[in-house]
Amino acid sequence: MSARSLFTLVAVLAVLAGTALWWAARPRSEMPPMAAGEVTIGPAALLAASFLDAEGRPQPLGRFEGKVVVLNFWATWCAPCREEMPAFARLQSRWGGRGVQFVGVSAEAPELVARFGRDLAINYPLWTGGDAVGELSRRLGNDRGVLPHTVVLGPRGEIRARKVGPYSEAELESILLELATKGG
Repeated sequence: MSARSLFTLVAVLAVLAGTALWWAARPRSEMPPMAAGEVTIGPAALLAASFLDAEGRPQPLGRFEGKVVVLNFWATWCAPCREEMPAFARLQSRWGGRGVQFVGVSAEAPELVARFGRDLAINYPLWTGGDAVGELSRRLGNDRGVLPHTVVLGPRGEIRARKVGPYSEAELESILLELATKGG
């Protein structure tokens, strides 16, 4: 065997060994795998979920219990997220007095999220939560981790509607109208 062939063999074995070590030592989720789109969190646990506001204070989602909550998972780099947020702000203005609360959650840094919210004049809370945001989105049925992801919660935290991908203003308003006529 030539020195070049031996070197190549050693390099390939090193890469394979490194890959095997990485695979064995990688962090694993504590939750069992779920079926595509499966929801693995109940209303009580969902309402107990807590995020950080722009000042770094914890904010539980349960503070809006009794209202219809439109929970939007988003990121500053997500073009469809940026496109739907002005519509969400308009809907918050129209529906806020009728028991509807929009909340945006992002895994990004609080200062980046706060600046983004000011620049776009977002009139609803934008909270952060690091990796927990993505995990919650997955537990709410977003098994691919795609953004935006929006979940409409009833007054007791029950899921009333959800969508991976952007909502149009008319589509979301239709859902809110239906919930209003059914009493939340």
